[in-house]
Amino acid sequence: MTALEPRDAEVTPPPADPHAPLLDGQAEGGVLGKEHRALTTGMVSVVLLIAFEATAVGTAMPVAARELHGIALYAFAFSAYFTTSLFGMVVAGQWSDRRGPLGAVAGGIGAFAAGLLMSGTASAMWVFVLGRAVQGLGGGLVIVALYVVVSRAYPQRLQPAIMAAFAASWVIPSVVGPLASGTITEHLGWRWVFVGIPALVVAPLALALPAIARTAAGPAGPMAPVPPSEDGAGPAAEGRRGIRLALGISLGAGLLQYAGQDLRPLSALPGLAGAALLVPCALGLLPRGTYRAARGLPSVVLLRGLAAGSFIAAESFVPLMLVTQRGLSPTMAGLSLAVGGATWALGSYVQSRPRTEPYRERLVVLGMLLIAAAIATAPSVLIEAVPVWIVAVAWGFGCFGMGLVLGSTSVLLFKLSAPHEAGANSAALQISDALSNVLLLAAGGAAFAALGGGAVGTAHGVAAASGSHPVAFAAVFLPMAGVALLGAWVGTRLRDPRASGSAAR
Repeated sequence: MTALEPRDAEVTPPPADPHAPLLDGQAEGGVLGKEHRALTTGMVSVVLLIAFEATAVGTAMPVAARELHGIALYAFAFSAYFTTSLFGMVVAGQWSDRRGPLGAVAGGIGAFAAGLLMSGTASAMWVFVLGRAVQGLGGGLVIVALYVVVSRAYPQRLQPAIMAAFAASWVIPSVVGPLASGTITEHLGWRWVFVGIPALVVAPLALALPAIARTAAGPAGPMAPVPPSEDGAGPAAEGRRGIRLALGISLGAGLLQYAGQDLRPLSALPGLAGAALLVPCALGLLPRGTYRAARGLPSVVLLRGLAAGSFIAAESFVPLMLVTQRGLSPTMAGLSLAVGGATWALGSYVQSRPRTEPYRERLVVLGMLLIAAAIATAPSVLIEAVPVWIVAVAWGFGCFGMGLVLGSTSVLLFKLSAPHEAGANSAALQISDALSNVLLLAAGGAAFAALGGGAVGTAHGVAAASGSHPVAFAAVFLPMAGVALLGAWVGTRLRDPRASGSAAR
């Protein structure tokens, strides 16, 4: 589940003709009509497979990290994906505008598959983490390029339907992915969770790539988004600036990750270098005032990061905690997260109802409070007397809150954006999402390693008899609950008192 992952990347499509046959995909000219059938089937299948891998990997990760003797690098395996996907998104936008999305889709799928194979065949944890980084680069390329395909290949009246299909592709994997991954990990081994997906991508690509070549190839047309310029530079110069800033963010986040996991005095040097890169690059890509929660658009962007980062950082450690501290099997640990897919969808549905519109800011605050409560409740299972099903119940409520918050931030973003700023502001929302994931995973991983979490695990997945291990998990969950509470306060600052349509950038 990542900003960068599409479950959190909800897009408000342009208004459509209410009399158009949007729901009937088989209708003449619909998304499953003759003209678009191959493209729709291929793209939705690719998104479905990426979604399954994204939701399944967390269940297999504890076993993989233990067998590769890499528990100390556990957080890197998640944050490496987010870091490189951020860079991939920026590259995909420039690539698609200049040469068309075909190359970005093909290259992204190739990188995604190569990363899966690298991780699935790794004999050392650092190779596994490198594979996750390659996989993230491919995922970032693919998701942005697919949105460009939608803008070019589908008429405006069909764009809401295909975007809804993308969103629906994440619901089933969110429910069954962790359970299926746990079963595969137990009976076939964790490596099959990674090496099995590349072979399944061949058929969707065979459908999608020729259709993309026919309908969306070549340089950007008049409907393609053009990056805005703040200093009068042309689109090409502004695009190069965006890539440089994204590269700076990626390198800075990577250096901070290294410093947080190493914990030696000398690691302060790469940490300082990472901060020196990260801070100015982030300020260049996010709306002015984001860091201080300025009212309106900056607070919307900040809230997206606080919600996604705190929840994903905490969720990444739930299976590891259940496997190592309570002796659950990977299947049962995955099942504890499975209910969240349904409640996430329910939260998204609730916030989309017309009757909730006047109360959107209140819904956001409620959602953040649910997220904070879920994260704070999860480590209660470190106490033996607490039943493990508490985690499943708490995470169901937390996912419901995420559905409320992430759907609402997308709606509020477009409400506060002038038409010519919608693309840049959407990019800022995704950057906040991914960057927060990276930084909070780095912070959680550093706290986990500093308190002895790297020694967690035995051959049977039960924690070694050391009191520091439960403390290591608590040091991840409780600060993330505090971040979510901070998000509840930011949720009170979403309304722009000037009502001018967009915050200053």
